[in-house]
Amino acid sequence: MIPAAKPEIGDDERAAVDRVMQSGMLAQGPEVAAFESEFAGIVNGMHCVAVNSGTSALHMAFLAAGVGEGDEVIVPSFSFAATANSVALTGAIPVFVDIEIDTFAIDPAAVEAAITPRTKAIMPVHLYGHPANLVALKHIADKHDLLLLEDAAQAHAASVDGIPVGAWGVAGSFSFYPTKNMTSGEGGMITTPSEDVARMARVLRNQGMERRYENEVVGFNTRMTDIHAAIGRVQLTKLAAWTAKRQSNAAFFTENLKGVVTPPTASGAVHVFHQYTIRIAGHERDAFASELATRGVGSGVYYPTPIHRLPSFALDLDLPVTEQAAAEVLSLPVYPSLTDDDLASIVDAVNAVAEAGA
Repeated sequence: MIPAAKPEIGDDERAAVDRVMQSGMLAQGPEVAAFESEFAGIVNGMHCVAVNSGTSALHMAFLAAGVGEGDEVIVPSFSFAATANSVALTGAIPVFVDIEIDTFAIDPAAVEAAITPRTKAIMPVHLYGHPANLVALKHIADKHDLLLLEDAAQAHAASVDGIPVGAWGVAGSFSFYPTKNMTSGEGGMITTPSEDVARMARVLRNQGMERRYENEVVGFNTRMTDIHAAIGRVQLTKLAAWTAKRQSNAAFFTENLKGVVTPPTASGAVHVFHQYTIRIAGHERDAFASELATRGVGSGVYYPTPIHRLPSFALDLDLPVTEQAAAEVLSLPVYPSLTDDDLASIVDAVNAVAEAGA
């Protein structure tokens, strides 16, 4: 079986962990500071604040930017639940809008239509590694004096018009979960051009204090350990080569797959292919995935239930493109360690199932 996802962990990462273990400095320390400094290199020199998960990055970014009780934040419903959870955890209200089917990202026209006097922020999600339409979204945010906060959990080193994701708004949030394009084992990173937002994020992650026992606000413990940061530092050095391999794998699929809808890349965008997500139009998606499995090819459905329909929110909304995507999407293996034989096997399996009319 070719698995749907596969973390890339090797001797370099194990050596980095051993180095930290021998140092005796395990909690937030020099490795975290170095990771923050080095990660700034892929986000145009933004301030970087490392935390213990991608969800924490989203949560701390909202709080640090001043989003709170009663504010409305416009978000896509087609995403992982953490997108909306991070809004709700601040006391703000996630306002769900529809997406564009080609990129699976939030629809700027739907965003503008959803703005009310209570709207505080817009949060695009760069789903599957493809950036949202940041040019249009930044224009809307500036026009209405709204905050733009990016959920870049799946989009390390993606960009639009040469500007990396995580550098377009008041803050961006990245995840280093094991299956992301790079990992720290678990962790997240907040990126921001604002010294004030960066400082408040650091205060919030550390029990509300910058100096020991001088708690300024009610804070959290969302610090990253030096163990995780050491892994992240190693992975960051490999990200460019891994991204190129993901893009090469994706290009092979786009050229050779038949009978399914392959993902386009928007003009000016750099897609980093956290997932290679096809649409199964004219077939029953779950049956298609089962047939692939019988041929030795794993796949994943991200995400089968839109956030607004989860029991945690349970809203009756008309989001037809979101519903279409949830019914049709299927993510194929695209990770860097796939061999040429693996790629050929995946193409053969998909084409065979599509032709058979699963």
